[in-house]
Amino acid sequence: MYYSLLIVYGYNGLQRAYFKCAYECFDRSRRQEEIGNCVEHCSVPVVNAQQIFEDEMAKFQERLNRSLMVCQDKFEAAKLQKIGSEAVISLESCVEQTIQDNIKTLPHLAGRLKASFSINDEAK
Repeated sequence: MYYSLLIVYGYNGLQRAYFKCAYECFDRSRRQEEIGNCVEHCSVPVVNAQQIFEDEMAKFQERLNRSLMVCQDKFEAAKLQKIGSEAVISLESCVEQTIQDNIKTLPHLAGRLKASFSINDEAK
């Protein structure tokens, strides 16, 4: 849900602004090099937004992976103690809790992205 909101209201708005800007670059009085530089300049906000989005998603994935590694480490330690089925149940519980905890961070993540993209909730 949050991802689609960002795409619809943020990225599409940036793309629209990019295409409008790039269209305005095509002026018969400009040389090809000037047009290319102008279009490249127009793409900067879109490229920056994409980088911000990718960085935030990478951080989210890294936090999730680290949390899941803790679950895996606990599972391996429990196996060494020959706890067996209790270890599997504990692993499943740990993974479930980790996923739920990370899901709870998504609204905050979406808020940071919306702020970065200057998206307000009235745009809905």
